[in-house]
Amino acid sequence: MTTIYVGNLPFSATEAEVRKLFEQYGSVQSVKLVNDRETGRPRGFGFVDMPPSDAQKAIEHTNGMDMGGRPLRVNEARERESRPPRQAPRW
Repeated sequence: MTTIYVGNLPFSATEAEVRKLFEQYGSVQSVKLVNDRETGRPRGFGFVDMPPSDAQKAIEHTNGMDMGGRPLRVNEARERESRPPRQAPRW
């Protein structure tokens, strides 16, 4: 399974809309849109899981595509870079 990063999504986008868009290019295993932890509002990006051959085709066809007036940024997702632990403020 290949995980695809989908960025610059309109904040009104739903998982069903993103699934429908990517299903045009193959089998979609899952769709996950990311919301802000504190506010619960959409953050404008998400992830789509597809088989590798379908994923490559979907990336080629949807990168730069207009959705809700915004050009999508679509590429294969990369592992999250590790960050140093947060330090408590010194008062």
